[in-house]
Amino acid sequence: MRADSPFGALKRFPVAWRGRILRLSFNLHPAFRATGGRVQFISTDLRHIRIRLPLVRRTRNIVGSIFGGSLFSVTDGVHVTLLFLNLDDDLIIWDKSASIRYRKPAYQTVYADFCLSDADLNDVQQRLQQHHELEHRFTVEIKDRLGVVHTQVERIVYIAQKDFYKKKYASPPGDTS
Repeated sequence: MRADSPFGALKRFPVAWRGRILRLSFNLHPAFRATGGRVQFISTDLRHIRIRLPLVRRTRNIVGSIFGGSLFSVTDGVHVTLLFLNLDDDLIIWDKSASIRYRKPAYQTVYADFCLSDADLNDVQQRLQQHHELEHRFTVEIKDRLGVVHTQVERIVYIAQKDFYKKKYASPPGDTS
């Protein structure tokens, strides 16, 4: 992680503090705060994030369960963040698409665990060496404290080597737009 990368400031802190600082950053960020969710835990290796989404007045919908928009939005950007923290700095990483499947209304606090496994990292690194860009699919289950799945969110993350990306999307000669 370079100092000028999106999360480079974390490098200034001891490894043991990085998860806590990232958790605080998430929880204080206005866009994330608006979801109603709170990051509860980040592992010291920065490969696991646990988010808690309580049923409170601001996350409740008209029928009394957790609003679908809150369930969906707490998953936004988490895998991108994990990838930024665990892959090479010379990459473009962004959410490309997402879908949600509501399995059961949530009438209580729910949790989402985002994990980046060694297999995920190895797969991404190998595919990048071969193709220079890829799309990787992540699935997150949002569960209650008993492990009952209320929602499944699938996110597709685009990852590309910066040099490849810049060449691919460079303006054609003479283009002034």
